[in-house]
Amino acid sequence: MHSNTAEPAAHHATAAAARRDLAVRAAVEQGLINDAEPVVALLDVAGVRASADALRTAFADATAEGTAVLHAFAVKAAPLVPVLRLLDRQGIGAEVASPGELALARAAGVPPRRTVLDSPAKTLGELREALALGIAVNADNPQELARLDGLVSSAATRSPLGLRVNPQTGGGSIGALSTATATSKFGVALRDEGARAWVLRAFAERPWLSRLHIHSGSQGVAFARMAQGVREVYELAEEINAAAGRRQIDTLDIGGGLPVNFASDEETPTYADYARLLKETVPGLFDGRYGLVTEFGRSLLAKHGTVLARVEYTKSAGGRPIAVTHAGAQIATRTVYDPASWPLRIAPYDAKGRPRTGAAVAQDVAGPACFAGDLLAENRELPLLAQGDLVAALDTGAYYFSNHYAYNSLARPGIYGFSTAQDGSVRFATVRAAQTVAEIVAESGGALADALLTD
Repeated sequence: MHSNTAEPAAHHATAAAARRDLAVRAAVEQGLINDAEPVVALLDVAGVRASADALRTAFADATAEGTAVLHAFAVKAAPLVPVLRLLDRQGIGAEVASPGELALARAAGVPPRRTVLDSPAKTLGELREALALGIAVNADNPQELARLDGLVSSAATRSPLGLRVNPQTGGGSIGALSTATATSKFGVALRDEGARAWVLRAFAERPWLSRLHIHSGSQGVAFARMAQGVREVYELAEEINAAAGRRQIDTLDIGGGLPVNFASDEETPTYADYARLLKETVPGLFDGRYGLVTEFGRSLLAKHGTVLARVEYTKSAGGRPIAVTHAGAQIATRTVYDPASWPLRIAPYDAKGRPRTGAAVAQDVAGPACFAGDLLAENRELPLLAQGDLVAALDTGAYYFSNHYAYNSLARPGIYGFSTAQDGSVRFATVRAAQTVAEIVAESGGALADALLTD
């Protein structure tokens, strides 16, 4: 397994920061950011590829030779067809949780055999479609498993079928993202009275049920707690297989949830760190008896995204400088509404896209939305921003610029992947075009203006 030394991590962080600086300056020079598009999103293609490679390598190094491992990207983290196609080419499949996400994965060319359907509220139609395509399905609860009983008995399917369990091992520092608490809405609550016995019976009665699924990690969840959840599901699989007298469960889906470092450019913790901890905590997980599925999302994309916004005006209130920009709640929704849990680093640039220098001054970086709390950063010490400068919200490649919040009918920004050459040149590719005002009107019932007139 790869060693986790500070030197390689620092080197990768420095290289990523250098690519970002080149991309910001090129965005200005090539007119990517302008009066019509005063906020754009930039995605570092080389960084995404490197993260995908690091994930595959970490688990390949940890598992016995020949072990079937599927890494399925959590589509909710970046529901963008070109991103899914890029990850697919890097050997990463798709974990989907809605008909829309499945449609995106299919449009990207992700094959059914490398697609997993998870959701706590699947309809009969969704289940039928998944079984018809041969997509892996993890049932969330006893009622959904009963639905699968009827579907499996009436039609042949190639779909691997599993059951999601909640080990109830506890949450992390962000309650809304904690999926393994005593009262989490996901999966079968394993420590509730009678639940474990029910799970054992459910598998005994369904020889076609061959997987267990867990997702106990996310931002704010400690590494050790994530590993504990995986150990719980491994021990349950061993118990089920012993009761069956055969290897009924052949695959463990251990979810994702690797936390992201939002404090610096370093990508820590690493996939190698996590694989190493899992091997120490659950040695049997990697011995080749079980296939593995992972469902990482944020950790594959977050560090490689940058939201770049123009400072439209600067002002002062109560003695504090305020830079009013075009990036706020519509993009950084979690940060604006829960800044303590989701702080973002802000990198300042001048109007030509060069890193801004100067004495640090405490100031607010505000967004365009019409409420007082629409702040990317509050009382943040930065070189004093001026009208026409640019601010970059870093580590925003997952859940930020692709999951738009249409407050004030603010347009979705254009998303541009970038690649840098050795000579410092930058090439941009459109991932998603900026939303137009006409499109905002259309999706807001523009063609149905008379619908409520009853004269």
